[in-house]
Amino acid sequence: MAITQLSAFLENTPGTLSRAVSAISDAGVNLRALTVADTRDFGILRVIVSDIEKTKEVLSEDTIVTETKVIAVKMDDQAGALTKILRIMEEAHINIEYVYAATSSLAKAAYVVLRVNETEEAEAVLKQAGLVTLNDEDVSSVLG
Repeated sequence: MAITQLSAFLENTPGTLSRAVSAISDAGVNLRALTVADTRDFGILRVIVSDIEKTKEVLSEDTIVTETKVIAVKMDDQAGALTKILRIMEEAHINIEYVYAATSSLAKAAYVVLRVNETEEAEAVLKQAGLVTLNDEDVSSVLG
């Protein structure tokens, strides 16, 4: 039940992020979640969107865009919810490469997006722990 995240490699200069986000929104695509990691010369824009193909089309005109499978795990809006998820991954010896959060359109819920080294194993462990993960079809109705 992993979801598709798009990553765009952007030059780290004024206006580059604004142009990329504008291109996505001008195409009528809704950003469901995003994060930016940077280095001195480049940034990596990671997004979960309402239309994967349209986003790839508008971004790939002038940048490299890749698809990555990530896990979006539902968590309660309370202290310790993220810690519980992270401990489950730790106990299963699953490495987390990066993490970011997304709000939910559902009351009192949020999602944490995990990029892990073993996606299928991580999903199975989370399901066994009674946690809910999303698939690409769920994204538009649940996130943002």
